[in-house]
Amino acid sequence: MDSFTLIQMEYLLKGLGWTVILSLISFVLGSAGGFAVMLARVSRFALLRLATSVLIQIIQGIPLLVLLFIVYFGVGIFGLNVPALAAASIALMVYVSVFLGEIWRGSVQSIQKTQWEASECLGLSRWQSLLLVIIPQAIKLSLPSTVGFLVQVIKSTSLASVVGFVELTRAGQIINNSLFQPFLIFALVGLLYFCLCYPLSRWSRAMERKLNVGNR
Repeated sequence: MDSFTLIQMEYLLKGLGWTVILSLISFVLGSAGGFAVMLARVSRFALLRLATSVLIQIIQGIPLLVLLFIVYFGVGIFGLNVPALAAASIALMVYVSVFLGEIWRGSVQSIQKTQWEASECLGLSRWQSLLLVIIPQAIKLSLPSTVGFLVQVIKSTSLASVVGFVELTRAGQIINNSLFQPFLIFALVGLLYFCLCYPLSRWSRAMERKLNVGNR
């Protein structure tokens, strides 16, 4: 068995970089999708709300691992060769969209109805009330939960290894296959995930205390 060297550590750090990239891509795209989901969920149109609710239930009822397989292998039915990064990004984007949409929908609906009524008294349309009055208040309420969910997204990127994408977990697997030192390798992988996620978790809790979200 070979010993662990700086070359393997560099490879792990490269995998960590791809984990960050995948997390950012899926979270940014998922945020855009989540905003659309939130708008659909608070829409005045009952049919749109129902359709969005059904979609959310379907996506939330499917394990992320299965969703990754559906995207990676399902698109191949149409003769398209999807790179592992693209497949993982699409699957995570869909996953992030429905969960963030529900988080933000809950924050929007938690705003008191008097805020809507006051906006209407000022002559604002529903869209203007939502953008100028409701959403700025809802953002404060949703920030701790949003950052907390980002931590879950980062850890969920480890599932991308099943479709061949070399992020941190997959990098650890590759190194372990050559060194056969699973305890050392995956202890380092876990430590790197911890270093990435712990500051975000602390930030989320700090915002929750500062905004007094837990006592609302």
